[in-house]
Amino acid sequence: MAAQNFAGVLVPVLTPFTAEGEPDARRHAAFCRWLLDEGAAGLAIFGTTSEANSLSPTERMKLLDRLIEAGIPAAKLMPGTGACALTDAADLVRHAVGHGCGGVLMLPPFYYKGVPDDGIFAFISRVIEKVGSPALRMYLYHIPPVAVIGYSLDLVGRFIKAYPQTVVGLKDSSGDWNNTAALLERYPGFAIFPGSEIFLLEGLRHGAAGTITATGNINTGGIRKLYDDWQKPEADALQAEITRMRKVLQGYTVIPALKRVIAHFWRDPGWAAVRPPLMPLDEAQSARLLSDLERIGFRLGARSKAEAA
Repeated sequence: MAAQNFAGVLVPVLTPFTAEGEPDARRHAAFCRWLLDEGAAGLAIFGTTSEANSLSPTERMKLLDRLIEAGIPAAKLMPGTGACALTDAADLVRHAVGHGCGGVLMLPPFYYKGVPDDGIFAFISRVIEKVGSPALRMYLYHIPPVAVIGYSLDLVGRFIKAYPQTVVGLKDSSGDWNNTAALLERYPGFAIFPGSEIFLLEGLRHGAAGTITATGNINTGGIRKLYDDWQKPEADALQAEITRMRKVLQGYTVIPALKRVIAHFWRDPGWAAVRPPLMPLDEAQSARLLSDLERIGFRLGARSKAEAA
C-alpha cells in the first residue's frame, strides 16, 4: 500500500457565497488560509459540509484553481470529487491530480440505490483507470446517512487489493462506531478518518489517522489539541469538551448553523448564505444557537486584519 498523504484534523471547508448566490472565491481562499493557521492538517474542500453537490463540476474546478492561485498549498488539499456521472467524477479527479493535490475524497455514485458492490467497484475502478495517474491518492467517502449507498467492509478490502498504490484511506461518516472499529481492525495501515470528532479519541486509540469533521470549521484548535495530546492524562477531558461542542451543533441543521456562527463572530452577514435547497437559520434558531454556544463558553478565533479587509 502506498503511503497516504494526510493525518490529523482535516476540515471539510464551508463554501461561502456572494450576494448573487455564486461561490465567493475570495472569502473561500481567506477562510482556507485561516483554517490552516488554526491548525488544520488538511482541507477537504468540496465535501458534504462544502455544499459540493450544490456546485457544478465547473464551479468546483474554478474554486480549486483560485485556491492554488491564492497560494493555498495543493499538498494540503483533499477535494471531494464524487459525482453520479462517471465522466464528471473522472474530470474532477484529473483536475485535482493535475494541481498536485494531496488526495481526493470519493463518494460512491449515490443516485441509484440498491446497486451491488460490483457496480460501485466498477464505477470507481473506471474513474481510476480513466485518470491513469500514479500520483492519484484516493480516500473513499462512506456516508450512508446521506448517500444511502456506501462502501461495505468487503468492498473496501477489494479496493485495497486492486489499487494498493491509489486507494489509501477512507472517511467514515456512518456515525456508527462499530463500523469504524471494524475498519480499523480489519485494515491496519489503511488511513481511517472518523467523520465526527466524537469518535476521535477512541479512533486514535485503535489506530485512526485523525478525523475529517464539519465542526473543524469553527473548532479546529480544540480538536487539534486532542489529536496532539491524545496520549496524555487529560485526553478524556479534552474529548468531553469537543463532544459537548459537537452536540450543540447537532441540534441544528449543521451547515447553516456553522455559517451563522461565522457570520456572527466575524460580523460578516454574507457568511450566512447557503445555496438552495438549504436555507439559513431563522432569527429564533440563530438566537438559540448563539445562546447555546455562549452557555459552553465558545468563542470563534479572530481573522487576520488582511482577511477581514
